[in-house]
Amino acid sequence: MSPPVLSDLGYVPPDGGWGWAVVFGASISIGFAFTFPKAFTIYFKEIQAVFSVSYSQIAWTTSIMCATTYGGGPISSILVNRYGSRPVVMFGGLLCGVGMISAAFCTSILQLYVCVGFITGLGLALNLQPSVIIIGKYFLKRRPIANGLAMAGSPVMLCTLAPLNQFLFENFGWRGSFLILGAILLHCCVAGALFRPIGARTALVKTPVTEEGKDALKGKITEDGPMENKPEEEEGKDCFEKINQYLDFSLFKHRGFLIYLIGNVLMFLGFFAPIVFLAPYAKHTGIDEYSAAFLLSILAVVDMVARPATGIIANSRWVRPKIQYFFSFAIAFNGACHLLCPLASSYTGLVVYSSFFGLAFGMVCAMLFETLMDLVGAARFTSAVGLVTIAECCTILLGPPIGGILIDTFGDYKYMFIKCGAVMVLAGTFLFIMNYYNYRMLAKEEKERKRKEEDPKSVRTEDEGKKNWNKDSTQDGPELEPLREEGEGVKKEMNGTAEV
Repeated sequence: MSPPVLSDLGYVPPDGGWGWAVVFGASISIGFAFTFPKAFTIYFKEIQAVFSVSYSQIAWTTSIMCATTYGGGPISSILVNRYGSRPVVMFGGLLCGVGMISAAFCTSILQLYVCVGFITGLGLALNLQPSVIIIGKYFLKRRPIANGLAMAGSPVMLCTLAPLNQFLFENFGWRGSFLILGAILLHCCVAGALFRPIGARTALVKTPVTEEGKDALKGKITEDGPMENKPEEEEGKDCFEKINQYLDFSLFKHRGFLIYLIGNVLMFLGFFAPIVFLAPYAKHTGIDEYSAAFLLSILAVVDMVARPATGIIANSRWVRPKIQYFFSFAIAFNGACHLLCPLASSYTGLVVYSSFFGLAFGMVCAMLFETLMDLVGAARFTSAVGLVTIAECCTILLGPPIGGILIDTFGDYKYMFIKCGAVMVLAGTFLFIMNYYNYRMLAKEEKERKRKEEDPKSVRTEDEGKKNWNKDSTQDGPELEPLREEGEGVKKEMNGTAEV
């Protein structure tokens, strides 16, 4: 699977220019979407004491938030296809602010589930998917680098929000902190304003094309904005056809997409839980609160460097053709770090674990969406990311609560880390083996296609066989005449020339 040289969007992405401003805005939106559930864990201890709930109950808050962020993927994809990335992200930022401000007035854990989990989670969903989608519209050759830089917004935010949350909590309490965080999340609206629409109409101004190319572009979506639907085309469609217009369900017949989907669903069962419980685990071992929060900052700093570095490596001519192998290795490496975490019995050991965890986590996140775009192409990526995230939300929802149950049952965090590590090693191994099979099949299919192009004789033989079959069918007896007449009538009706 060599690096693509032509875009399947109907235009050539600029690979720069205003695209770098889009990457900056995407880094803010993606940073909040990925970081906020992690940074929220700073308030776990206090909320647990106020509402008198267990570890698993309080863990449901971040689980519902993450699950809603990923489960809202199809909704986000439909809205992006209908209205474009800019208004969707701005509306998502507004939802995030409203959710956190409302959470400041909650009086029970169930109300917290609704305000933080569902409302804020949906706002983050409307920030995440459009931000990833818009990068694929602006970049092609430099897409892995652009994705790596945009995903680097997450560790930058984590490095900032972790100590900021601790400061806000000590000075304003958790309720006052939620009010301030709600105001901070409104900056997603500003980030969304940078997502200037781009499409075939914009690209045609800069890129000369032939008359045939212009004719081919007619009828396509011309910009990353509202879709122009003709009323006469909508009237004859049922509900499923209308949904399929925005979500391409034929992706479930795509071999590479199914491999990616199964591997990622399994991976997310152990992806977020270690981050959720890292700070509580440090406090459980007797480490003070600031030092525990500093572990998240260490993870964020390493993660911050790892993401763009991974993007540069993934964009190289040695790695990009086989980027799926690199992604599989990153997942398995992530799992190996969790398996070794129980051996870290001191603060120094936890610092080492946080450093390697940040490296592995950054590698996975930098390639998470790039590998999907590599498989399905930029044109189908909007539908693909929506379908993937709705499938992943189940394991994302269950991951941290299962970890909380293990902690409550055994009174020790090590079983949670072992579970997460084993699951991720299994996911990485599965992806490596199945991607090897996929690459072999792609090479075989490409070889067969070239063979047919180089040997037109075989194609001509097939055409002659079809002609001979048609010739023989015209010489059949009179008993087949009614069937022939019926078939000709169907053909005429399909061509709009049926006789009355």
